[in-house]
Amino acid sequence: MTNIQGPGIFLAQFLGDTAPFNSLESICKWAAGLGFKGVQLPTWDPRCIDLQKAAESKTYTEELKGIVQSAGLEITELSTHLQGQLVAVNPAYDALFDGFAPEKLRGNPKARTEWAVQQLKYAAKASQHLGLNAHATFSGALLWQTVYPWPQRPAGLVEAGFTELAKRWLPILNVFDENGVDLCYEIHPGEDLHDGVTYEMFLDKVDQHKRACLLYDPSHFVLQCLDYKAYIDHYHERIKMFHVKDAEFNPTGKQGVYGGYQGWTERAGRFRSLGDGQVDFKSIFSKLAQYNYSGWAVMEWECALKHPETGAAEGAPFIQQHIIRVTDKTFDDFAGTGSDDDFNRRILGI
Repeated sequence: MTNIQGPGIFLAQFLGDTAPFNSLESICKWAAGLGFKGVQLPTWDPRCIDLQKAAESKTYTEELKGIVQSAGLEITELSTHLQGQLVAVNPAYDALFDGFAPEKLRGNPKARTEWAVQQLKYAAKASQHLGLNAHATFSGALLWQTVYPWPQRPAGLVEAGFTELAKRWLPILNVFDENGVDLCYEIHPGEDLHDGVTYEMFLDKVDQHKRACLLYDPSHFVLQCLDYKAYIDHYHERIKMFHVKDAEFNPTGKQGVYGGYQGWTERAGRFRSLGDGQVDFKSIFSKLAQYNYSGWAVMEWECALKHPETGAAEGAPFIQQHIIRVTDKTFDDFAGTGSDDDFNRRILGI
């Protein structure tokens, strides 16, 4: 067994226009001061990284690492959540997702998709330049608007949707393979890959591609009423990234999983700061240690109630307390009597 690395922090929810959140150098110093040891970088934010430049220039990535390391931190992984979303967008969501793309591409879905695919390919090379072995993204969605089948889905619709999704992602997965990096899909409502079944359908379409891996975030499973601990048993060999995020689900006589179009504070299912929700992190860290997960435990802060800076200050010690220093011995070794083949045969009476 190996020790989980951490604590890390995903910077996406903390970057802003005022210090210390307005530059990579200053936000890294802030994170280090809270006890974090690594930062996960959102590649769509120029305050963190120029993704194309990172793909094309090893010198630039060394400079980037130097900024982070000067604060006593490491880069844990890169993220292309927003770009990955744009690899596959149903036309019903064109207007909403246009904001994820550069302004010059808005209103042009074909060009937007081509840009997103290139962004993912840049991310593969940038990750290699940075010496990283895993990368975070979303799958996008062609079928999400049909998730609750009314009117009923036409025969063959799901098959056609997953065939197209795989067609778009397979060349990207191959580029990640060429660069020695696992592409980790965050399994998430709003994506066509939103639970174990849909992930397996996708794997079948990409011929069980070895780089089609998982970012494990239990909060999204709490809100789906999915067994997030058994999920680890099923997919631990594919889990290469871990977002430590809490959530709670409190259904009422008026509201359940779908949330009644309410804001986050009024929903039955809410994301919460670490320790304030219902996720059993002790069991999760135990399972990941049991299955030899050696990646980072990265806090992603999302909370309907608590201030982000408070959530971050509480998050680093929370993760540190849950990381298990794995044992290199068996607890009952002291009672061992030794063995050899003859001794074992005598015990068995043979």
